[in-house]
Amino acid sequence: MTAPAADTPWPGVAGEPPAPDLPRAADAPDWPARLAAAVDAVDAPDVVFAVSHHGTRTVRTGGTAPPPPDPRDGLRYELGSATKAFTGLLLADLVRDGRLTGGEAAVSCLRPGRDPGPTPVTLAHLLTHTSGLPALPAGFLPRALPAWRTNPYARYPAARVVDAFLRHGPRHRPGSRWGYSNYGVAVLGHALAAVTGTAWDDLVTERVLRPLALGGTGPWPLGPGLDAGGHGRDGRTPVPAFDPGGFAAAGAIRATPHDLLTFLEAHLAPPEGPSGELSEQSSEGLPAASLRAVLTPVLRRGIGHRHEHTVSWFRHPTPRGPMYFHSGATMGQQAFLGFAPGTGTALAALCTRRFRLRDTFVATAYALLADT
Repeated sequence: MTAPAADTPWPGVAGEPPAPDLPRAADAPDWPARLAAAVDAVDAPDVVFAVSHHGTRTVRTGGTAPPPPDPRDGLRYELGSATKAFTGLLLADLVRDGRLTGGEAAVSCLRPGRDPGPTPVTLAHLLTHTSGLPALPAGFLPRALPAWRTNPYARYPAARVVDAFLRHGPRHRPGSRWGYSNYGVAVLGHALAAVTGTAWDDLVTERVLRPLALGGTGPWPLGPGLDAGGHGRDGRTPVPAFDPGGFAAAGAIRATPHDLLTFLEAHLAPPEGPSGELSEQSSEGLPAASLRAVLTPVLRRGIGHRHEHTVSWFRHPTPRGPMYFHSGATMGQQAFLGFAPGTGTALAALCTRRFRLRDTFVATAYALLADT
């Protein structure tokens, strides 16, 4: 999630800057040196690169701003669209638990008894960006313009997101094409809340954050000294904490770097249990089945089908197996999350400057993980 115009470009998309020259793994296997080079390659007030390699963590911080009173790696950072990795895991766990199948019509979840029609938008369509919905709902831009540089999403609350979906059908037949949509995942969050009787933020806390012991992660800001502050494109102008409005499921999560490594490490080595089951109140971890479900490709697109997608992650091939990743951006911060099971490596990268043309952040993080 980022400025309403578009999300952070993915590596390989036209306009993406080339990755900076970083020490290659074969030449410099020393993680502190590689992370220090990555931090130096990103021009932002606060920068954090955190790696877990076969369970050993290495963190490097820096930036153009003076170091804050609290260590940079102890603050919570806005994840923007990387929130979708948490929402995907939430739906996978609800499916594993038998609460849902993913094939439910979103309209029926939001308005029980309403005819969904012959080709309804399903929960799975919403999560995999195949719903046919546009990137943003009708009427978003006029409402967002007065707060374009600060918090445009805050001006479009939950009721408007749901109303827009119920009033306006998808532009394309659901399941017929791929089109990235913050709007679609936002609708999914409201549909999950409606069908379970539990708000999305409570659902993700109870079924994802608490089981994985992510105490430094949450959907809402806590304030100075706990949350990192974002900055505008100039890298100097402070911006307020991100308010997702009705788009919480698509962009509300903020987390500490170490919590993000814990989250990613769970995907590298899904926990095994004697029965594969786990009490919803347990803090020992999510069932392995839920974590494995978000690793399975569900669609492919692009030239040569290079772009693979699971319900939570973009997936690209590497010489040592697939690499999973998701980036995100808010009005003043950026995030990149990724992991490569074949190398036992997870990466969380964060910075406090709004995305701008030819920004090096995503390219730097992607290259670092891909070259592990």
